[in-house]
Amino acid sequence: MMLDIKSLDRKELEDWIQKKGFEPYRARQIWHWILKKTVASFDQMTDLPKSLRKIMNEEVDLSPLELVKLLESKEDETRKYLFRLRDGNFIESVLIPELEKGYFTICISSQAGCMMGCKFCFTARQGFKRNLKTSEIIDQVVQVKRSMSEPSKLRNIVFMGMGEPLLNYDNLIKAIRIFIDPYGMNFSHRRVTVSTCGLVPYIRRLGEEDVRVNLAVSLNAADDEKRSLLMPINRRYPLKELMAACKRFPLANGRRITFEYVLIDGINDSIEDAKRLVELIRGIRAKINLIPLNPSPGIEFSPPPWNKILAFQKVLIESNLTAIIRKSRGRDIMAACGQLSGRYGKDKAKIKEIG
Repeated sequence: MMLDIKSLDRKELEDWIQKKGFEPYRARQIWHWILKKTVASFDQMTDLPKSLRKIMNEEVDLSPLELVKLLESKEDETRKYLFRLRDGNFIESVLIPELEKGYFTICISSQAGCMMGCKFCFTARQGFKRNLKTSEIIDQVVQVKRSMSEPSKLRNIVFMGMGEPLLNYDNLIKAIRIFIDPYGMNFSHRRVTVSTCGLVPYIRRLGEEDVRVNLAVSLNAADDEKRSLLMPINRRYPLKELMAACKRFPLANGRRITFEYVLIDGINDSIEDAKRLVELIRGIRAKINLIPLNPSPGIEFSPPPWNKILAFQKVLIESNLTAIIRKSRGRDIMAACGQLSGRYGKDKAKIKEIG
């Protein structure tokens, strides 16, 4: 079996290198080539001994993902990457340009499909396939950086793609450690965000880790009846338990929990809903991302009219809350929030191979 090198942390790679008879520092060199220079071949690692490169060519798997389609939005230059996994499943990643700020954010997947069943989410309609390996999480960032003309401008990583990140907890944490390791990708922990639909025990566990990343919670309703309608997970972890976990979540100075609130016409967008939201998050250092629903095939809901969105936001702002209406990116290529699906995996005739 080939060594899955992108699933190894630095210590594990050093141990493997030593077993092969080479100095441990060679692991840092290899990481530099893979994670920072994003090379696609061991032969490009010119400062390594030829004997080590020969071993790696024979024994190491370098690219667990195959890029099969790349779409770019005509509206805002957002890019969506469709990757094929070795078992034939598909996942998607999104590169989001922050043009006014001069940098990029990558939205990555943690699972193939999703089992959480949120009623407004197209990904949920695809069902759950499996958790991603650490290497499959890492390789999304590696391959997207490789495709960029200025990879140094990739600043933020958000686990907001396909799947519920906290249900793939061990591989999630290992990937985060590789992302923030100075010898790895050297991302700031302040620029890594994990989004969850509200898995209370895992939120607590994440708060106990020595990696301090940002937490985003997909909320979408401020009372249990509506949230349970939209998000079945609320029946297991109702709002009282979720808010208690959020209040206990450790935050560094200047950090806040992000509550994501998808606005759905006639469901959760009334002035009364906004007032309940104000009361629900009282006492939590938070900001609210208001996200008008992004329409998707087979989703029965629709976004509210703009005047209702503004009225909802006004209630929050007048209550001294930070409430931002998040502009949807990449809707014309089904890359916006709630639209990812890896759906080409079910219709291979639609796949355009990239040569």
